[in-house]
Amino acid sequence: MSDVGRIVQLSVSNGGVPKRAVQHARVTALGLEGDAHRDREHHGGPERAVCLFALEVIHALQAEGHPLVPGALGENVTLEGLDWSAVQPGARLRLGNEVELEITRYTTPCFNIRPAFRDGEYSRVSQKRHPGRSRVYARVVTPGTLHNGDPVRLLG
Repeated sequence: MSDVGRIVQLSVSNGGVPKRAVQHARVTALGLEGDAHRDREHHGGPERAVCLFALEVIHALQAEGHPLVPGALGENVTLEGLDWSAVQPGARLRLGNEVELEITRYTTPCFNIRPAFRDGEYSRVSQKRHPGRSRVYARVVTPGTLHNGDPVRLLG
């Protein structure tokens, strides 16, 4: 793992999970255009504008028998190649040539992602119970457009 990776999948939905793959997306202060949230109390807003997850964690969970795929847990950006343990609150990422994000917090697993897990074990992505397996939320520092395959750099 390194401080340079790439975007594997960009995902949006009309609200809820799973999110569907898109080839490119404009990122604004409130997240990816075309993405909506059913529950605005717990999702979305400037401090939770973008949800990110690591493909390596998805593969590890698949190896445990969980049927999840990119977008199934509501993440907007599925990445690969980064040291996921370094993607934590306070870290900044550069996605593509324009977009800069700041990680604000780990996500709290929600009952709605239960179908993506064998026996409904959605706590498998809880940072408290399984450190290093959580999705993260980010705020948008610099907006722009992203494409699948764009590079991602950990800035610190």
